[in-house]
Order: sequence, then structure tokens, then C-alpha cells
Amino acid sequence: MLDGLFGSGLREPLTGGFQSLVSYINGSEAYVVSIDVPSGLFGEWNENVLSRNVVHADLTLAIQFPRLAFFIVDNAEFIGEWKVLDIELSQQEIKSSPYDYFLVEKSDARNMLRPRGLFTSKADFGNALLVAGSYGMMGAAVMGARAALRSGVGKLTVHSPRCGYNILQASVPEALFQADHHDIAITDITLKHDYNAVAIGPGIGTHDVTKKALESFIISHSSGKPLLLDADALNCISQRRHLLDALPPLSIITPHAGEFDRLFGEHNTAEERLKTAIEQSAYYQIIILLKGRYTAVVRPDGKIYFNSSGNPGLATPGSGDVLTGIIASFMAQGYIPAVAATLGAFVHGYAGDIAAERHGRYGVLASDVAECTGRAIRDIMQ
Repeated sequence: MLDGLFGSGLREPLTGGFQSLVSYINGSEAYVVSIDVPSGLFGEWNENVLSRNVVHADLTLAIQFPRLAFFIVDNAEFIGEWKVLDIELSQQEIKSSPYDYFLVEKSDARNMLRPRGLFTSKADFGNALLVAGSYGMMGAAVMGARAALRSGVGKLTVHSPRCGYNILQASVPEALFQADHHDIAITDITLKHDYNAVAIGPGIGTHDVTKKALESFIISHSSGKPLLLDADALNCISQRRHLLDALPPLSIITPHAGEFDRLFGEHNTAEERLKTAIEQSAYYQIIILLKGRYTAVVRPDGKIYFNSSGNPGLATPGSGDVLTGIIASFMAQGYIPAVAATLGAFVHGYAGDIAAERHGRYGVLASDVAECTGRAIRDIMQ
């Protein structure tokens, strides 16, 4: 069955006869193909749209571009599989038109990546500090460190409790180890060198001493350089919300839905969460990387970059720690935070795609993704 009642220009929810027709289509057993967008669905925001008043398509053929609604999980049941039909609109007009939403593909990532010259040394590729790990969660530090090194950082130091010394030195001998004063938790975050990038969070836990150390560091962070905060760093901040005001401009936070809600309050839908991300990114002047099937990099200027790489195999423990390591590496190499976040998300997803080819989507480990990161960058650049 072909659905072409309305396109993305619809502005009001369907009623009356159109509503009845949609109900008939959804009650049939036909394979449904929708043109542009499923009828009843708006191209962008769908806050007041009821599920029963929207065609549930098996395939949606978007005209020239996918729509914002395609990248919000709330709408997956309506859209089904989607493909883009190129109707050969003017490329000049497309490029000159203002847009707030972008889909990052392989060619975009290739344009962001910088080729390496023959006469370079590790000093040319930055110095990163990864604050990660605690007793029982040293794997997070290992995953983040491996990913950072596979992404090309020149020098990496991992700050962890003393219990992590043997683990890090044996698992990632290429990284320097900086021991905390405490045996099992992070209690002090002091920059002993001028790092190009500082990432905090994977596996650090939410001990009171760790929350205090993070608070002290953020408040006293005098360099003004953007920070990268993930995982338990965000859980610590959610209990001390005033720290959001102290983050340097263009710092990056990388929450999944649960971490996001702990930071900014409960949300009933992914659309609500994305709208809040836009508001909070502008308010705090930070970059919010909201993780999901189409990870959204939300920038303070309101622009959103959706990531196209990746697969369900990335839904595995430690995957987020790998992403943190990749972004930290790019920040240390001199990529501006917005590019580091956007490029990092794509490389992470692409490495996950390579790992899934090797091991299947049910068998991907975070360590597989970390190990595939270097190959992912190579393949993207070809």
C-alpha cells in the first residue's frame, strides 16, 4: 500500500476522514510505503501527535533529505526503514540554505580528519589526561586508554587509584600511570602538567571523596580549556548541579538517556530530551553529546549533528568509555571540541561496524571497538 496523503509540510494533527483512513491503513496487513514522511507525522517535532493518528509505515521514502523526526527513537514505529530519493534539487541552493540539523556521513568524517605528515613525532599529536577507574571498575580506564591511543594521541596519562597500577601497566603499557593518593578511589585531581585535553569519568564511581575531588578540580580549573566529562563524572555532577555553571565554555558532556535525566530531570520521551539538550547546551555554553542510535551532538548555537555510523553491537559495557577515549584523543590533537565530539562519535560507530563484521552484533566487546579504532580511521581516510 502506498501512502502519499501528506508530506513533511503538515502542520496540524489529522482529524475526521483522514484520521479514519489512517486507522484503516494501520489495521490492514498491507506492506506500507510512505512518501516523504508517514502521513500524520510532522517532519520535525511531534510533541502533540498521537500514535493512532499516524500511518505506521514499513518503508519511508524521504524526498531529497531525511527529516529530523527520523532520528528520534519515539518515531521509529511510524517510519520503519527509510531511504532518501534524490530528486536532483539544485546543489547550489542546498548549500546556500540555512540548516540547523545535519547527518554526519563517511565523507564528512573524511573531510574532518587531518592527514599526518611524514616528518612528525608524538609531540605533534598532543598530551591527554584520562581520569578514570576505581576499585572494581578499572576496565573502564583500560577501555578509554586503549581507544585514546588507537585514535592517535601523542601521549596519554591515566590518573587512577593505586589499585589500578598493575592493571593499567599490564593492559596498556603505552600509557603513563599517575597514581592517586588513595588505594581504591579518586580523591585528588591535580594537573601536574599542561595537558592539551582532560577527560574525566569512566569508572570513577560516586564516592563522596571522588565527588569532592571533582568539585574542587572544576571550580579551580584555571586554564579555561574545555573539559570532557562522561559516565560517573556526570553522575557526580548530577548531585552537585552548581558545577555545570563552572564548566569552561565548549566543554563536552557525553550522557546516555539515564545520565541525562539525572542531570536535567526526568523526561518522558526522547524528543523532550533532545529539546532540553538544545536549551541546556545554549544556557551553559557546552556541547552535549546525547548517545543513542543516532547519537546527537548538540552545539550551543542550536545546531545538531546526528551520527550515521554504528550498530546495536555498540550496546555493550564499556562502549561509552571507548567513545570518551576517542574524543579525548582528538581534543588533544588540536581538533576544536565541536569537531572532536562529532568526529569522535562517527569514528566510534565506524569502529563498532568493523567489530560487528568480525564478531557479529551479539558478540561485540568494547575492547573489540577500541582495537578497531585505528583501522576505522584508516578506512575513513581512504
